Amino acid sequence: MARPVSAGASAPPRVVLLGTSLTAGLGLNPDDAYPALLQRKADSAGYAVRMVNAGLSGETSAGALRRAGWVLDQPAALVVLEVGANDGLRGVDPDSTYANLVALIGVVRAQRPDAVVALVQMEAPPNLGQGYTRRFHAVYGRAASTTGVPLLPFLLDGVAGDARLNQADGIHPNRDGSVRVAETVWRGLAPLLTQLSPPPGGR
Repeated sequence: MARPVSAGASAPPRVVLLGTSLTAGLGLNPDDAYPALLQRKADSAGYAVRMVNAGLSGETSAGALRRAGWVLDQPAALVVLEVGANDGLRGVDPDSTYANLVALIGVVRAQRPDAVVALVQMEAPPNLGQGYTRRFHAVYGRAASTTGVPLLPFLLDGVAGDARLNQADGIHPNRDGSVRVAETVWRGLAPLLTQLSPPPGGR
């Protein structure tokens, strides 16, 4: 059995996925949202953790910053931040997104100082121009470097722009797209889970 490590006597470590409608699973059955798929991957791999879907449709980086405090009222051993997708859709100044990301990571660390924090790379749509999309892309690496948190791959890698993997709105993944998203997130998440709950045979 994997060894749960938690402040609670027997509760498994909580992995809080704080994000937008992409995390909430807009348009999908809740069991098909990528956090639920990650839970199944973790269970299959022997990680004794609980994935918590804290996605909210329409969330901006500023909104996530305001919401983080009450989301983190409950324990969290690992906090994954999928933040900024709506900033990019709305053309928010990338410098503002950067400031919010850094502040958000600060809130997590202040409220849950023992938690591991990870940031997910997000991208802006190409219709806002190459200059904007470059600046927006760079925000994530800069925020990760400034705060010293790991940067996970682009959430919609291999999904964005592929009609076969998206719902009719062209923005939110369908069931097949969600499977691809879960695979992408899992690549970066699994090594972090090992720190919380080593799988059978792990150290």
